Amino acid sequence: MSARDASPAEALNRTCDCGVVDLPALQVAVESQLAREGASAALRDSHPHLFSDMPVFVDAAHVKRMERVIEDIEQLVRSARYRDSVLAAAPAIARIDRGTSGVFMGFDFHIARDGPQLIEINTNAGGAFLNVAARAAHRTCCDAAGDFMATQPTEAQLGQRIVDMFESEWRLARGDEGLRSIAIVDETPREQYLYPEFLLARRWFESRGIRAFVIEPAQLRVEVDGLYFEAERIDLVYNRLTDFYFDAPRNLALRQAYENDLAVITPHPRAHALFADKRNLAIFSDATRLRALGASHSMIESLSTSVPTTRTAQGCEETWWRDRKGWFFKPNGGFGSRGAYRGDKLTRRVFAELMKGDYVAQKLVPPGERSRTTALGREEFKVDVRCYAYAGRLQLMAARLYQGQTTNFRTAGGGFAPVYIIGGPAERGTCRGEPFRTTSA
Repeated sequence: MSARDASPAEALNRTCDCGVVDLPALQVAVESQLAREGASAALRDSHPHLFSDMPVFVDAAHVKRMERVIEDIEQLVRSARYRDSVLAAAPAIARIDRGTSGVFMGFDFHIARDGPQLIEINTNAGGAFLNVAARAAHRTCCDAAGDFMATQPTEAQLGQRIVDMFESEWRLARGDEGLRSIAIVDETPREQYLYPEFLLARRWFESRGIRAFVIEPAQLRVEVDGLYFEAERIDLVYNRLTDFYFDAPRNLALRQAYENDLAVITPHPRAHALFADKRNLAIFSDATRLRALGASHSMIESLSTSVPTTRTAQGCEETWWRDRKGWFFKPNGGFGSRGAYRGDKLTRRVFAELMKGDYVAQKLVPPGERSRTTALGREEFKVDVRCYAYAGRLQLMAARLYQGQTTNFRTAGGGFAPVYIIGGPAERGTCRGEPFRTTSA
């Protein structure tokens, strides 16, 4: 594609060298919040590549298409035909319906030349609270960025939107009863890379008068009248576990609480089965299967062109091996990049093992690209765009910049990056402001 053919967003992603996040100020601000929550390590030392200071520009038309995909999947999931088809193959616990939607649904997109492509869906997508905290450190660097920033909600407004989401989950399950306590639950939370986010979440909840605790599932216990942490009855569990169906013995209290409706748990097993099981991508990308489920023509067009072709990795092993370079292999119940392989990087031994397991193969869609001049010269970063959504509505967008094969937060200059939406005839795709430099090469 020539520079003349590039959209304004593409041109900016190739040429803009500006930094729009004041990283030192952001680190100080987050560290001060975390210190109030008991964290002692400096964020710049423990998480040096958590945030990037450069923005990722996305065309407004692509954002509308991503919103349409999110809305269409939500509509499909609400249909009885789809639910019956998917839940028939899911664990029994996923067939329990408590009437809640599930917080922080994460829709991850690669922005391809012909538009956004949905790579996967996650039910406990991380990073939202961190990106909310970063909003106050954003700066304008040029007219395009300034025009966009002027329309955006503040950190306080975004934070309130997230708290409202949790309170909505509570009302769906418990009506007008007041939400008093939340447990943020993950396995060994202090050892999780995104532990700072748990502390930020606790701060937001407590600032709204909701008692909040960051704990392990084994610290919970079930009583006749509810789910407890120490002497505190827990109203709602913000579930960050990747044991999606509470199969592990250490998660027995959560399983019992969910099965007996002793606490509101979100996101929950049903949401994972309906949205995030990788086998569902094979449905979303297949026009024939969508038609059989009663999807409308417009929904079929939207999903089948925006979700890369996905198939269960079964059949003739030699055929798959021959064609492997065009596919990306993912475990059905996987999350993030764990257990996932690019076909062209597979050894024969690993390939033979994954063909025995529960994997899907998705047509390989390269991530987007973001260029920048550093002391090392012109560097290229890979980009994926995460849309945080609730009940089919987009709430927050963030990009993840990286080099290498996965978004591992180990790339200098990479990490979570702000998304600036660019659209309109007046925008010519050029950066005309002075760089707000905060990142050293």
